[in-house]
Amino acid sequence: MRSRRSIPLSPDDPTQTSASGWSTLRRVAPYLWPEGRLDIKLRVVAAMVLLLMAKLVTVLTPMFYKGAVDALAGEGVPMLALGAVGLTVAYGMARLMANGFQQARDAVFALVGQRALRALALETFTHIHRLSMRYHITRKTGGLSRIIERGVKGVEFLLRFMLFSIGPLILELLMIAVIFFWLFDVWYLVVVAVTIAAYVKFTFAVTEWRVKLRRKMNEQDTDANQKAIDSLLNFETVKYFGAEAREAARYDSAMEGYQKAALSTAYSLSLLNFGQSLLITSGLIAVMVMAAMGVQNGSLTVGDFVMVNAYMIQITMPLNFLGTVYREIRQSLVDMSEMFGLLEQPAEVTDKPGAGDIAVSGGHVRLEDVRFGYEDARPILKGISLDVPAGQTVAIVGSSGSGKSTIGRLLFRFYDVQGGALTIDGQDVRDVTQDSLHAAIGVVPQDTVLFNDSIRYNIAYGRDNASDSEVIAAAKSAQIHDFIMSLPQGYDTQVGERGLKLSGGEKQRVGIARTLLKNPPILLLDEATSALDTDTEREIQGALAQAGRGRTVITIAHRLSTIADADRIVVLEQGTVVEQGTHAQLLASQGRYYSLWTRQQNEEAA
Repeated sequence: MRSRRSIPLSPDDPTQTSASGWSTLRRVAPYLWPEGRLDIKLRVVAAMVLLLMAKLVTVLTPMFYKGAVDALAGEGVPMLALGAVGLTVAYGMARLMANGFQQARDAVFALVGQRALRALALETFTHIHRLSMRYHITRKTGGLSRIIERGVKGVEFLLRFMLFSIGPLILELLMIAVIFFWLFDVWYLVVVAVTIAAYVKFTFAVTEWRVKLRRKMNEQDTDANQKAIDSLLNFETVKYFGAEAREAARYDSAMEGYQKAALSTAYSLSLLNFGQSLLITSGLIAVMVMAAMGVQNGSLTVGDFVMVNAYMIQITMPLNFLGTVYREIRQSLVDMSEMFGLLEQPAEVTDKPGAGDIAVSGGHVRLEDVRFGYEDARPILKGISLDVPAGQTVAIVGSSGSGKSTIGRLLFRFYDVQGGALTIDGQDVRDVTQDSLHAAIGVVPQDTVLFNDSIRYNIAYGRDNASDSEVIAAAKSAQIHDFIMSLPQGYDTQVGERGLKLSGGEKQRVGIARTLLKNPPILLLDEATSALDTDTEREIQGALAQAGRGRTVITIAHRLSTIADADRIVVLEQGTVVEQGTHAQLLASQGRYYSLWTRQQNEEAA
């Protein structure tokens, strides 16, 4: 399968960075102008109209200010036949109207922006769940969540400021430039244009440098966050080894790197702010000096001087803001690029075009010359052929690394076979939808992981919209109902993160109940009791036996005593089947199974 690469952000190549920024912006556009949503498109158009009206009023406002000053000074021709008081009121009303149009614009566009954020967040969340097992075991969960969080915030900032700050600012500057050229002199326009050009060039150049510093700061932030989450998830391990101080030092080391990067970012910000202030102030002084000279020689009125000052201040404020907005937009583009890069990650396992749902009539599982390896240079399964008739229990045993658990992952289609075929009732699992395949298989893993919610929620997770009576019936079948009822809060008992408030056996029984509620025709027990003590294991065996009734059961086992009653036992060694048969047959043949059995019996007797 050809792999699509995520959008790169080169810290050294401005052209590549710019191209990446435009690529990111193009990715956002469809969320603002969605196909088939006329209501959303009308809101976007209405917001743009209100934006234009707000800027027109804003640009005309200083003229009322000029008229009022000229009227008070007895100069010029009164505007609209209004006196000084009338012009002052008109000036105030114009400012109020400009603000009113801006607020109306924000209110109209709010639904557009929030819908875009929601759609993006949902698409990213859904895509992460579609990614392969291989991707998830190589990524750090804390770092992944940070990328999503920053990416969604970046989109929000981009919508809020790029549409309603950068675009409107450019429009306003163009309008003011026309007014300066029309009412005053071309040199006013030249000074303003040179000032703005120098300001923008300086801002962009320094900001590109700061983006590299911010990227480094992000990396340190992600690293520190990952270390914190990893340590908290392994709370028990930290306690077992008395490693609190070690973990604190490890976290502090990561935060020290973040601190250094953050300080560099702060120092560069001070330099940027001072440089921007120097350029803007120089332009303001130059234009005001020109206007003052015009008043002195009689070519301009005092009102003109005040109007020039008002326009320059009107330019200065958003330009000062432009520095901050541009910096944040560049950072937002970096954050969004990471998130869209995540969306560009291809799913390793996908449904074929036109794939149908699997039809399970009995649950006959068959592996035919299956070959697979997580890495090309290290094959795991080397031509495995295995037949599991419908309704039978087949156990797979072997030493670590022989490929037992890999068969389970291929059956559930976490990975696709690289050679041969894996079928259920004659249907290749690659030819059916993953949703239907997953619905047909129930898995009880070695370590059942529970959600940080109630016992009821965790059991009911086996089937959406399951009733309380069905949840209780599943708990009874898993032999955990009595234990749950002995708890003060019963089924509403919170299990804690990853189910840490329950013992290993209790978690396993909740997992079994969850699988029973799912009611799949095929059951995969992936070393479901290997992490439990002997007494708990015996208790769980009864629940597992209940779970397997009437189903095809594939048991991946470490303790051979738990699978002695299986219809057939398959022994793997280095990715191949070395022998198979019933427990009695394999002991009589005194082969590999006999060796494993004898060793475990001696270990238990010692």
